[in-house]
Amino acid sequence: MEQHYPVIVVGGGQAGLSMSYCLKQRGIAHLVFEKHKIGHSWREYRWDSFCLVTPNWQCQLPGFPYAGDDPNGFMVKDEIVQYIEAYAAAFDPPVLEGIEVRHLRKEGDRFSISTTSGDYTADQVVVATGGYHRPKIPAIAQQLPASIQQLHSSQYRNPEQLPNGAVLVVGTGQSGCQIAEDLHLAGRQVHLCVGGAPRSPRRYRGKDVVEWLHEMGYYDLPVDQHPQKEAVRHKANHYVTGRDGGREIDLRQFALEGMRLHGRLKQVGARETFPQENRLLYFWDDLKQNLDYADEVAESIKKTIDGYIEKNGIDAPVDPPFRPVWEPSDEPLTLDLEAANITSVIWCTGYLSDFRWIEIPIFDGKGYPGHERGIVPGARGLYFLGLPWLYTWGSGRFSGIARDAQYLAEHILSRYKMTQASPPSYMNVAAFGS
Repeated sequence: MEQHYPVIVVGGGQAGLSMSYCLKQRGIAHLVFEKHKIGHSWREYRWDSFCLVTPNWQCQLPGFPYAGDDPNGFMVKDEIVQYIEAYAAAFDPPVLEGIEVRHLRKEGDRFSISTTSGDYTADQVVVATGGYHRPKIPAIAQQLPASIQQLHSSQYRNPEQLPNGAVLVVGTGQSGCQIAEDLHLAGRQVHLCVGGAPRSPRRYRGKDVVEWLHEMGYYDLPVDQHPQKEAVRHKANHYVTGRDGGREIDLRQFALEGMRLHGRLKQVGARETFPQENRLLYFWDDLKQNLDYADEVAESIKKTIDGYIEKNGIDAPVDPPFRPVWEPSDEPLTLDLEAANITSVIWCTGYLSDFRWIEIPIFDGKGYPGHERGIVPGARGLYFLGLPWLYTWGSGRFSGIARDAQYLAEHILSRYKMTQASPPSYMNVAAFGS
């Protein structure tokens, strides 16, 4: 027998919980389906030393701002899980854990939801599963010798889980750079394939850069006003770290300390003496270009802050100019896995979205849903929450989820009131209180 609810939320992470809080505030009966357990991704898909790259004061879930004693610090993995669990305990959301939504369809004015616990219908549905669903590993991984242990960044936990020997890290987004640092600090020989991700300063002219950008209104900038609005949703995040109180990640400094930097991985091939096994790595000749680009982005952020300081007459200390501490010099474009003693590879190559369970024609050619600030024009009553740059930079983060959830909740409320003009018999608002 189908069960009907005014609103069903798919996903019980920070986005789904935020939506539940806002719906409960407005007295709208709803149900939240969580495939695993609250905080699952933070528990299971992050390495042991993982921490936020934005300060704790930016953790502003609706009705539950960070209240700890280290607002300028950076929560580590276990503290993030505790923050999410405490949030759920604070308002008792109607979450059903361990239930997977397998199909979502639109049938007339209602939505049909098929789950591992039965079938449901709803007037409105919020998809709050984020945008990172399936690890993305390039096909080139299949060409590596079977003796090489391969992990995606979501599977990496600590250096001790890897076999003895050197480690190849592919990708220099936030995960790649931080995992490379984790291994480097543990004394492992790291080979890092440097891609085109930008980097960010950590502190500049007396403040954390996040604080400057917050003051400047950067985090309030809607995506349609962003100078790179056509591409920003799909661009790699700037690499920086909150580890040990927060610092920049300088790949050039790592190179001085013994980390081996390479350009992007091009192909895997065999040696003439061992044609039966692929042992050679080939790299693109773009290491200097990628390092220079990352530095240019960091310097452009500084210049933007300089302009803001000057325009507003702010008294701020002046930092010394940036100077590269290391430059590539005839770095080899091939590497013998055996000679380099590389025994493991970590693919820090991101994720793919997977909305195949949504059987409604609302997606573009890349599988991204068509929406306007989370509202889907092509399927009235359907919403998305928690996607990167759904509306602003903070949309997929603790800092901006509240604004998006409140906005959607008001839209949901207006449609909900319309259905209440003549309340149907299936409603059981009392089951969840106000």
